[in-house]
Parts: sequence; structure tokens; C-alpha cells
Amino acid sequence: MPVRSLRLLAAAMLSAALLLASGIARAQERIVWTDLELVDGRVLKASELAGKTVIVEFWASWCPFCKKQNPHFQKLYEASRKDPKFAVLSFSIDKTPAAARDYLASHRYTFPAALAGAQSERWFGKRKTLPEIFVVDPQGRIVHAELGEIFEEDMAALARFAAR
Repeated sequence: MPVRSLRLLAAAMLSAALLLASGIARAQERIVWTDLELVDGRVLKASELAGKTVIVEFWASWCPFCKKQNPHFQKLYEASRKDPKFAVLSFSIDKTPAAARDYLASHRYTFPAALAGAQSERWFGKRKTLPEIFVVDPQGRIVHAELGEIFEEDMAALARFAAR
């Protein structure tokens, strides 16, 4: 088996183990998207996420690892806009919408961001670290998780879930 295939297999197995250990994976539960108010005041309709592969990121304006990762998340967002089967969504754990909004504006990020709260916690559980990435398949199942900073090539590889 090629080294890259072994690396992907190992990453998938580790991801599954982390999901189970963290209590994120819940048997037979599916995320049913609801409308979300974004920090910029817009509403992201549930219909814009339903039936798609959705890459979800949790971040904070004060997180140095998020600061390194968010440019790659922005690129992923730009790519997702060209694919009708693929979407991205982020949740800021900042205390106020203004803190998240100011951070996004100062870095010229345009990816959709909502404040983390009770709804995101029901869907994804409590935060273990920052940043965190989840992949939700079109049926609403969490099929992959990345806890901690990931690199550009790994972020780009998340788009492979949309091709399935």
C-alpha cells in the first residue's frame, strides 16, 4: 500500500477513535440543520446546508492556531462556492458578535460565521480544543473530525468528502 494511502487510512482511523472518545459520534443521530443568524446579521438558511457535505470550523479571534488556519479555511470556502454539493460554516467562540465580526473584517474573511452556542453544542458537543474541524455528510452524519490546527494541504483534502 502506498505511503499516502497508509497516511490517509491512519488519519481516518484516528479521526474515528477521536470521535468516539470525545462523545461526538452519537449512534443514529443526525444533524438537522436549522436557520442560523450569522455574526454579520445575515441568516444562513438550513436549505443552504441540507443535503450537502458541510465542513464546519470552530475558532476564536484570539486563538493563534486559528489565525494560522483561517486563511486556508477561506480558500476552502471560495472553492465550496463553485460546488453545489459542498458548503462551509464556521462558529466563533468569541463572547460577542462584534469581536468575531471585527476579526473577520480585519482579515477580509468572507466565510459564514455564527456564534457558537447551545445549538452548535447540541450538534458537535463541547469544545475540546481550538480550532476544530468537522465534516458532516449529506445525510447529517459527522464523518470526520480534526482537533487542533491543520495545514493547507490537509484543509484542501477535506474537499474530497464532497466528491463522495
